[in-house]
Amino acid sequence: MTDDMKQAIQPDSSATARRSRIVVAGTGSGAGKTTVTLGLMKAFADSGLRVQGFKCGPDYIDPTYHTAATGTPSRNLDSWMTSPDTVRETFIRASEGADISVIEGVMGLYDGKDPLSNIGSTAEIAMLTDSPVLLVVDVRSMARSAAAIVLGFQRLEPKLRIAGVIVNRCGSQGHYGIVKRAIEQECGIPVLGWLKRDDGLDIPERHLGLVPAVERGELEPLFQRAAELIRAGTDLDALRALADSASPLSLPEHPLFPPDQPPTAGHEVETGERPIIAVARDAAFNFYYPENMDLLRLAGAEIVYFSPLAGERVPEHANGLYLGGGFPEEFAADIAANTGFLEDIRTAVSRDMPVFAECGGYMVLARTLTDWAGHAYRMAGVIPSDVRMQEKRAALGYREATALHDCLLLEAGETIRGHEFHYSVMSYDESAAPYPFAYQTKGMRGLQSEGYAKGNLLAAYTHIHLASLPKAAARWVEKCRAYD
Repeated sequence: MTDDMKQAIQPDSSATARRSRIVVAGTGSGAGKTTVTLGLMKAFADSGLRVQGFKCGPDYIDPTYHTAATGTPSRNLDSWMTSPDTVRETFIRASEGADISVIEGVMGLYDGKDPLSNIGSTAEIAMLTDSPVLLVVDVRSMARSAAAIVLGFQRLEPKLRIAGVIVNRCGSQGHYGIVKRAIEQECGIPVLGWLKRDDGLDIPERHLGLVPAVERGELEPLFQRAAELIRAGTDLDALRALADSASPLSLPEHPLFPPDQPPTAGHEVETGERPIIAVARDAAFNFYYPENMDLLRLAGAEIVYFSPLAGERVPEHANGLYLGGGFPEEFAADIAANTGFLEDIRTAVSRDMPVFAECGGYMVLARTLTDWAGHAYRMAGVIPSDVRMQEKRAALGYREATALHDCLLLEAGETIRGHEFHYSVMSYDESAAPYPFAYQTKGMRGLQSEGYAKGNLLAAYTHIHLASLPKAAARWVEKCRAYD
């Protein structure tokens, strides 16, 4: 079985689906939910269970941790970029065959896009998937007050089922006992475990360079340590019983994917009737929402992966090219050395092949990429711009991207949703006026022109989610089919 086939989702054919599941939520960022999530995932996986990981929101660093801890690709559940029905469908399909699914929250349980509602929050995902919530509480320097915190979280949203608690950063076994009794007496739910204060458990500060480190196995000792502490202080049998108690789920009335038609997977060219989209995938290009691939397959495409870092070129039979997000700045010298790959990009663009690039892929289309150390490397040069890394984060947040004119995925005025997160800045060649910006993006800081669109080339910083506008996937595949 190919790697691609292993990632393919097999839909549940029954009207309702039983899924053992738990949402790990925190009282706030830094409460310890990622440590608890990774410890649970690793402990369950080490016991022989097939664990399916999920992450609330658009983040792609935590899913990389999940994948490393479980051996199964993790998926995002995002109630802002996609519809409530798509969230539920994504969960049901991706969790097929798993013994238990662990859904990691984002920020605090009730923190999302709107401070006056549950929109975009972990709480919303928990309610959409009808999942029991395991609340992680940092109990440093408190005793009975911990019960007041849990009680407040219970009462804010009566429709939410906070089913258990894990307390983090306890000073001792005695401290744990005090907090446990207080919470169970006042809140009526079990405290299932604890983690002591342990500086060795701190997850490194998140930044883009962490993902290659995870892929090299450098965080494996941290995963093992988290699992050891979870096994030592948590009633895993009770926690699994809690996950098993979750109610059956039903697919939406109008799912994106037909229940009896799994997405096509595999690297093989079948009859030649399916257009081939070549996808760069390795340590430099590795952020793709799996649903994007699923929707492209559903629209009729074959997905063929290749690795620029391994010296591979764009497959000769490709009808389209997808350069996803990742970390080209970490491997700029290797990318620059693969002159065949860069030449293939130039050839593809000159022949008007459908080419879509986002974030890291966008950076590689520029003339030069200057890394953190100030070294400049020649890139493909199909966009009249230069990109430079900077210490300060350049952008973070959700984006609504509206096409400024007809382009590869969108018609003028159409809007698609996505997310932006990068430390690089793009300097545009002002002599290329009027510059063919792709989108007008809307985020917390207002509107801005972004990206580059010309012919069948579309590139931008925004990581788009095709499930927010499924017809964009069909449009892309049809343009690949028409390419000769």
